[in-house]
Amino acid sequence: MDFEPKEEQRQLADALRRWIERDYGFAARRDIIHSPAGESPEAWRMLVELGLTALPVPEAQGGFGGGAADMFFVMQELGRGLVAEPYFATVLGARVLQLAGGQEELLERVAAGEVKLACALGEAQSRHDLADIAAKVSGPVDAAAVSGVKTVVEGGGQADMLIVSARSHGGQRDRDGISLLLVDAGTSGLVIRDGRAIDGRRCAGVTFDHAPATLLGDPGTAWPVLEAATDWGAALLCAEAVGAMDALFGATLDYLKTRRQFGVPIGSFQALQHRMADMFIHLEQARSMAMLAAAKADSGDAEERRRVVSAARVRVGEAARFVGQQAVQLHGGMGITDELPAAHWFKRLTAIGLTLGDVDHHLRRFAGQPGFRVA
Repeated sequence: MDFEPKEEQRQLADALRRWIERDYGFAARRDIIHSPAGESPEAWRMLVELGLTALPVPEAQGGFGGGAADMFFVMQELGRGLVAEPYFATVLGARVLQLAGGQEELLERVAAGEVKLACALGEAQSRHDLADIAAKVSGPVDAAAVSGVKTVVEGGGQADMLIVSARSHGGQRDRDGISLLLVDAGTSGLVIRDGRAIDGRRCAGVTFDHAPATLLGDPGTAWPVLEAATDWGAALLCAEAVGAMDALFGATLDYLKTRRQFGVPIGSFQALQHRMADMFIHLEQARSMAMLAAAKADSGDAEERRRVVSAARVRVGEAARFVGQQAVQLHGGMGITDELPAAHWFKRLTAIGLTLGDVDHHLRRFAGQPGFRVA
């Protein structure tokens, strides 16, 4: 498999990196995440101008028709730059709309950067099981309403539209009976409690009380769409994690070259060199698995997609924890301070590891795939 980026992928990634270095540096990001809105309209406009909101949208809806392999290089740069705009939430929502069908006009607006989306999928009791849904759908198909409580909705307070999973019928953990619905963030019966997560990004708790909603597809049949879309999103998070690890590794290497002890740079100590070598191995293994996940995230073979994406999430999650912890320790006490970028990369890696399934969840999922056996 050729892991080298195509020329247009490289050019887009380079343009995004130049903008981040010029206008979205660490100080600017800190101001943004601590602002009342938690986002920057100017940064969002630049993401739109670069074509990032249009990248994963089909050409028929004004997008570029990019797949997960194209998104890999974008997400890697966003991870490296710690960009906190609600981009991932919006493109994940766009993926749901694309797979569900019937929302072509809305996809055109997403591609143009006119609409921000958020996916309200998790609930307090569900942990990482997206099929564990207590929220309910009521009313006829043409006048549906949703009731329930969703937690940790990334970008929920900044979204114009929410994509919500709810149950039309069946037991609480049944995969049959799940529906996906589109809810206007300004509608009645909706309460959004916005807050800042550990990584500085905005997440919301959302309560729906017979909120008017539009069904996406046929009621009770949304599980295949939900699973395929979140696998695609999980692959993108792997790419973002690789970008964050890459930047964190580079920052740690620079620190070891400049921090002096006993009259020499601490990077000259063999024990620390060994730890950096271990970090590099974890990083490169994670990069390879993340690229493989991006290559398979669009696959029509659901079994292969599940197997590869979960394997990548496990390997990337383990690498993120190792690289993050080692980087913090090698920075000493400075590694956990808000003033140092290393702490922010570590926090973002921690948050990624808890989004769309943690290592334990994906390990169980991988082991549960057909054909798995322990030697």
